[in-house]
Amino acid sequence: MKKLIAILLLCFTGIFTVYAQTGTKPSGVEVLYFIGKHRCATCNAVEKVTKDALKQYFGDQLKLQLINREEEKNSALVNKYQVAGQTLLIVKGNKKEDLTSIAFMNAERSPYRLKTKIKETIDKM
Repeated sequence: MKKLIAILLLCFTGIFTVYAQTGTKPSGVEVLYFIGKHRCATCNAVEKVTKDALKQYFGDQLKLQLINREEEKNSALVNKYQVAGQTLLIVKGNKKEDLTSIAFMNAERSPYRLKTKIKETIDKM
């Protein structure tokens, strides 16, 4: 019985993933993660969960852009978005959603919450 439930769960997960990827392309949306040289386990978890969510819900349509905020070449973006630390942003045109707090609260212990929030935020843009 447990095997049957596990198989059904895997099948439905695959169906939902395919269904989620057939939606409209999130045109003009950027997912930016400002990082530093030294990163903790939570920082790495935020990156992993975000990448997983983008792949799961949007296939190859969206990629996470890692931006080292400590590098001089990125200072224009750091200033534009007023970044002071590790920051996860979803941007479209003049709209900007900062998901940093929810990302750091959920990436390690409740990654599904972060994934859901990422999808909801992108879908609303």
